[in-house]
Amino acid sequence: MDQMEKDSVFVSAMNRSRPLPLSSVRIQDSFWSEYIRLVREVVVPYQWEALNDRVPGAEPSHAIRNFQIAAGDEQGSFYGMVFQDSDVAKWLEAVGYLLASEHDEELVTLADEVIDLLARAQQPDGYLNTYFTLREPGKRWTNLSECHELYCAGHLIEAAVAYHAATGNMRVLDIARRFADYIDTIFGPEPAKLQGYDGHPEIELALVKLYRATGEHRYLSLSRFFLDQRGAQPHFYKLEWEKRGETVHFPGLLMSHDYAYSQAHLPVRQQEAADGHAVRLVYLCAGMADVAAETGDAELLAACRKLWSNMVTKRMYITGGIGSMAHGESFTYDYDLPSDTVYAETCASIGLIFFAARMLQIEPKDGGYADVLERALYNTVVSGMSRDGKHFFYVNPLEVHPEACSHNHNYKHIKPERQGWFGCACCPPNIARLLASLGQYMYTTRDRTLYTHLYIGGQAEWVLDGNVISLVQESDYAWNGAVRMRVEHAAAVPVAFTLSLRIPSWSGGGYSLLINGQLAKSSSSDSHSSEAARGGGYVELNRVWQSGDTVELTFDMPILRMKGHPLIRHTFGKTTLQRGPFVYCMEEADNGAHLHQVALLRGGDLEVQFNPQLLGGLCTITADAVRRGPAADWQQSLYASDMKWENTPMKATFIPYYAWANRGIGEMAVWVEDRM
Repeated sequence: MDQMEKDSVFVSAMNRSRPLPLSSVRIQDSFWSEYIRLVREVVVPYQWEALNDRVPGAEPSHAIRNFQIAAGDEQGSFYGMVFQDSDVAKWLEAVGYLLASEHDEELVTLADEVIDLLARAQQPDGYLNTYFTLREPGKRWTNLSECHELYCAGHLIEAAVAYHAATGNMRVLDIARRFADYIDTIFGPEPAKLQGYDGHPEIELALVKLYRATGEHRYLSLSRFFLDQRGAQPHFYKLEWEKRGETVHFPGLLMSHDYAYSQAHLPVRQQEAADGHAVRLVYLCAGMADVAAETGDAELLAACRKLWSNMVTKRMYITGGIGSMAHGESFTYDYDLPSDTVYAETCASIGLIFFAARMLQIEPKDGGYADVLERALYNTVVSGMSRDGKHFFYVNPLEVHPEACSHNHNYKHIKPERQGWFGCACCPPNIARLLASLGQYMYTTRDRTLYTHLYIGGQAEWVLDGNVISLVQESDYAWNGAVRMRVEHAAAVPVAFTLSLRIPSWSGGGYSLLINGQLAKSSSSDSHSSEAARGGGYVELNRVWQSGDTVELTFDMPILRMKGHPLIRHTFGKTTLQRGPFVYCMEEADNGAHLHQVALLRGGDLEVQFNPQLLGGLCTITADAVRRGPAADWQQSLYASDMKWENTPMKATFIPYYAWANRGIGEMAVWVEDRM
């Protein structure tokens, strides 16, 4: 597509579906309400204490104090990572989402004080970054490949848009606009401007949010500029590295030369594989999808589809984790998915959800996007936070041997228990802002269709033809696959619209659907219908709705013996269990040590039982298994040729992966040997 063709579609956005406003969705769900309560009552207050260095034993953040020093309120010097400002922005964004759902005057007062602090720290020209203001005041925009200036700006913009949407606070939006306007004077295609882009994508999606909030087209144009410039030749990173005297900020990663690390090895429209730092890739793709949706750029959308396909069919863990290598927190190559040295950063799965949600808005009938969104949400993201809301996983392994974590350098990034805080604390505030905004991922609308992507209890309101349509959802989806919806409205006459209901792939296409108590549709997971064969997609109910009409949807919930692709060396000959949205794992707490000796029996029984006392209530799976061991005492030999093995029958207990590491330090395994 040449530039003229691009410009011709630039003014005509795709007819994407749009999420319901967060203020229009109230969650009241047996599974998710507790997590949202934790975010409101524990996580956000705890993170505020951490940002102010008031959590005993946790790594100091200094993030608030950096802003206080930049504002002239205190004396001192910058401390922390070069991107430390972003932790404050993500906290503020989470607060905005919480306030959109429920007003809290104390939280408003605290957040407004932070906004006042940001305003005092902002420079006269609009620039706002404590690292370069305090530590390197004369070196703005000299090391974009490494130093996260536009990344921090993007998170500030996201926070401002979220907080303004919730409270109407114009001051925070003005701070973001002043900064964005200043950035627009620095970057662009004009000869006098920098033809550069940040090493960590984030500004792209943030500018689209600012465009949608303000209607200012310059922000969308600037976002598209950053995308178009990435990977162009001569290479910007090389030029800026030479210009600053060939110095680097992070010597161990060589970001200025490893272009694939920042997805800058090729122009974005030419990239076909998920390469480099995993979080950066999915943030970039989220921005690409946003710009494609707003501009109608078909070439950019095609690039999104290619990257999505490669990632979810060849480079994603069964838990929805991405990024298989600790070095560079990165993707490696197709089907390289080790369970024990995996990285699978929590932020990467959150970014995957961002990308999936945007693609789902563009193509709302493609259940594959929602399946991946759900997989990452119910497994890796929830696993990233403990049941007390005060401990977090940065890395999400699928196999853990605690002794290896403490003695083998190759496993130093793997933690057998969640940590209180991190010097690089991107994951905890990212979890908070995602869960606080969960209502945005449940429904989208386009024309006269309401799409239901996630089955989470509560109430949503949709304005159609001037009428407020309420959808009240009662959900036992997580454990029993059962959903009940009630349509309510005050219109004088019935209202015609389409309710599009997602059929999750784990159901095998098996479900029953009742309208007002009468069977309307059903499909068996072992039938040969095209829908069952596809194992997903959406069922559309196009009808005239009376107030009080009900829909009852029950999905088949078989226990699935999941296998990995035959080219995944690490899972070959192994099985893991999945039921509903949850992937399961074994823990030492239930099965004893040496989990590598346990093997599932292929024809054995699998039993589900709900345990209300275990970790807040969850379903366990008991499976027929054997523990393999020597038939006689091994003695002192390290190796032997005359030893025979015997199989001791046992009942293996599996719990949902998200719940592991809440009962002390011990072994864990998702994949288990599969035996006859």
